[in-house]
Amino acid sequence: MAVASVVLLALVGAVAWLVLRGDTYVAEPDRGVPAAASPDEAARVLGELRQALADGDADAAAALGADDEARSLLAAVARNAAGLRVVDLTLRYVDEVGAVAADGSWQAAVDLAWAFEGFDRDPAHVEVLVGFRSTPDGVAVTGLGGGGDRRTPVWLAGPVTVSRTATTLVLAAGRAPDAASYTRLARAAVPAVRAVLPAWRGRLVVEVPSTQGMLDRALGATEGTYANIAAVTATVDGTVTPQSPVHVFLNPVVFGALDPVGAQVVMTHEVTHLATDAPMTPSVPQWLLEGFADHVALRDTDLPLSLTARQIIEQVRRDGAPRQLPGAAEFDEASTHLGAAYESAWLACVVLADRGGEAALVRLYEETAGGADVEAGLRRGFGLDVAGLTRLWRARLTELAG
Repeated sequence: MAVASVVLLALVGAVAWLVLRGDTYVAEPDRGVPAAASPDEAARVLGELRQALADGDADAAAALGADDEARSLLAAVARNAAGLRVVDLTLRYVDEVGAVAADGSWQAAVDLAWAFEGFDRDPAHVEVLVGFRSTPDGVAVTGLGGGGDRRTPVWLAGPVTVSRTATTLVLAAGRAPDAASYTRLARAAVPAVRAVLPAWRGRLVVEVPSTQGMLDRALGATEGTYANIAAVTATVDGTVTPQSPVHVFLNPVVFGALDPVGAQVVMTHEVTHLATDAPMTPSVPQWLLEGFADHVALRDTDLPLSLTARQIIEQVRRDGAPRQLPGAAEFDEASTHLGAAYESAWLACVVLADRGGEAALVRLYEETAGGADVEAGLRRGFGLDVAGLTRLWRARLTELAG
């Protein structure tokens, strides 16, 4: 008993000494095993997420989130999948990206495949980042997308508003009140394109991110790449094969600033690119690629040349007519004279249509897209070579600027 009393008194004294001294007691850090990724568990979670998205089950998807923000995102993506009728969906764990954080969280590259039923003939494949965290209850999802040049599909980034018709599908980020107006533009573009290209019977998907940054991420581009572009027609996953799904992507800032007529022209221009598989036709020179799309878009408008060719007319008055037809340099996304480049390309096609007729212009485009030499096509359809077309084009520009 005496020994026990001495020990107890010693412990009480030690506690009192710790309480009375001013220093704060700091526990020794855990020297155990560092946090590690759990790929097998993460793959299992991805399987559950795939099933929840395939079922459009927002509650099941949300249950896989690590916190309220993640749960809200996963629920929204499940609702997106239901509204867009996502099919051919796969989520395959590839590998960790970066180190595992002290709280047990890490990011992994995940191969994502999907298609929109009735609109995409084949699935797109992109490698997206998915965040995970190990918890006492297992692995949970912390986030989807982001990460440098990796793509983040619009429907995976947050809630979208879906508007569809028999021939058009529009997905606009957020609770977009303008989704119906985008659909009207898309619906009007389809018959305008078919009037020139009657064989085209494809369907149209239009994606509208909420910001320019979201557009860049959707296309796997560096920030600001499309700052000067109203819209772009591109493959969804960046691949260039006959199976690659091609959608029209709008820049909400630039496109949103257009008046109704300008917005319709841009939409019809992009649908022309889609109808002619423009992303898959590198053999078509830029002046013909863009000029033909504007020919279709402006064909039925009553706008005066003083408006449809205003920027190139001003440029010619200031600097004289360009020496050559516009090419890659003039159509660079960072160019500050993109409008003039598009107008000048369109006028080159106007010159050709005036000389040989619209059917000859369509034939030139289609043959060149198929790999034929543009010089041979110009000689056959118009009795010109590129140099001869350039002379006529420069004369037309000079006349307009007169």
